[in-house]
Formats: sequence, C-alpha cells, structure tokens
Amino acid sequence: MSYQTLKIDQDGRGLLTLTLDRADKRNALSAEMIAELTDFCQTIDQRKARVVVLRGAGDVFCAGGDLAWMQAQIEADRATRMKEARKLALMLQALNTLPLPLIGVIQGGAFGGGVGMAAVCDTVIALETARFGLTETRLGLIPATISPYVLARMGEGMARRVFMSARLFAAQEAQRLGLVAEVAADAEAAETALAKQVEPYFSTAPGAVAAAKALARRLGPKIDESVIDDSIKALADVWETDEATQGIAAFFAKQSPPWKA
Repeated sequence: MSYQTLKIDQDGRGLLTLTLDRADKRNALSAEMIAELTDFCQTIDQRKARVVVLRGAGDVFCAGGDLAWMQAQIEADRATRMKEARKLALMLQALNTLPLPLIGVIQGGAFGGGVGMAAVCDTVIALETARFGLTETRLGLIPATISPYVLARMGEGMARRVFMSARLFAAQEAQRLGLVAEVAADAEAAETALAKQVEPYFSTAPGAVAAAKALARRLGPKIDESVIDDSIKALADVWETDEATQGIAAFFAKQSPPWKA
C-alpha cells in the first residue's frame, strides 16, 4: 500500500517501521494522515509483521492538529466538527487496539494530538531533548478526543498535572507521568534502547502477544463507543464557546488571546 503522508518499511524479521512523513509540517495530523493511519491499521498483514515502530520524520515527532484542518473546523457546523473528531478518535482507537506491539520513538516534540499518539503506544522511547504539551487550552479548546488514551496511560492524578495548564514538559517528566518508558541521551542511545525493546518479541508467539495485549486492554480503563462519543461531544461543545472563537482567532492572527495576562 502506498501512502502520501506515511512511510512504511519492513525487514525480513517482521519489524515494521511506520513513519509519519510530513516533516515540512512537523508531522501534524491532517485529514489525509488520519485516514491513512486508519487504513494502515485495517490492512496491515499480521502474518508478516511482528512489531510496529512508530516514528516521525524530521525534527519533530508530531506537532498535533494540522492548521488547515483547524481552519476548516472554524467554518464547519457542529455535525461536521463531530464527524471529523470521530475520524481522529477511531484512528487512535485503531492504533490503541492494534494486535501487534506498538513502540513509539519521539524526537523534538509531541504536542496535542502528538501526545495522544504517544499514549496509544505500548511503550515509548524519547530523546531527552524532546518536549511534550497538551496545549489545547491555550486556544480555548480541550484535549478531548485524545483524553481516553492520555488518562489510561497516565492515570487521572498524573494527567491533571499537565492536562489543563498547556505547559510544556520535558522527557524526564513525561517518564515520571508514565507517558514515556525510557529517556535516551541521544539518537544512538535511542536506537540501542529500541533494539532492546523490539528483540524479545521475536521469541514470542504472535497470537499469544495479540491475545495478551487484548486482555490488558479489556482489563484496563474502559475505552468503548460511549467513552469516545462523550469525548467527541465534549469537544463539539467547547468549539461553540466564545473562548474557542477568540482563542483560535488570536492564534491565526498571531495575537494574544484576551485571557493572557
């Protein structure tokens, strides 16, 4: 399968590398990328793949939502906004339930939806220079669609440290919050850490790995259709507030929103 926003490489052992390939846009999640990631999850050949590594091309893992997508939402009605949010939610759910180990490698930064992408990985390696942030509240929005996965990964108590403030936090704090498993000093160390994470899976039964992951997901925090629906409605509600209108307008005008002290 050929994609416009993704690059896929696979070696003879079954190590599949899935790269977000919009480096010029800091790998922001466009409508096209969301659709292609969903298709990837639905069409991956599990007979040939044993482990999936998720990476981002260029200097940043994922900058969050694409600006063109956001501009389209400004002019959209509620039903259209909910439809688009659902596409993102179902893509994240598809990655979250992928019946293969999913290992993320993060450089540069993961912001907004990029944090959501990290949260659906089974384990994450981050360079110590990487930065993270749930930045939605700066715009008068909330991290709604990604919230089930962020809360499942961090737990409510940890998540509340970063969920509302929009502050950026370093890889070491992301590790303490449970979002990151290992922090690597540089790119070479990250590759060494990745190899250690990947190698054990080539000695495990693929069916048992898939069943174990599915069991962990069933016994973990519930993320079902009702939870996803609630997150989509919450986002749609906030999009209709004066704060969202003012915050997004200020962002595109490169001005400060009215609430900034």
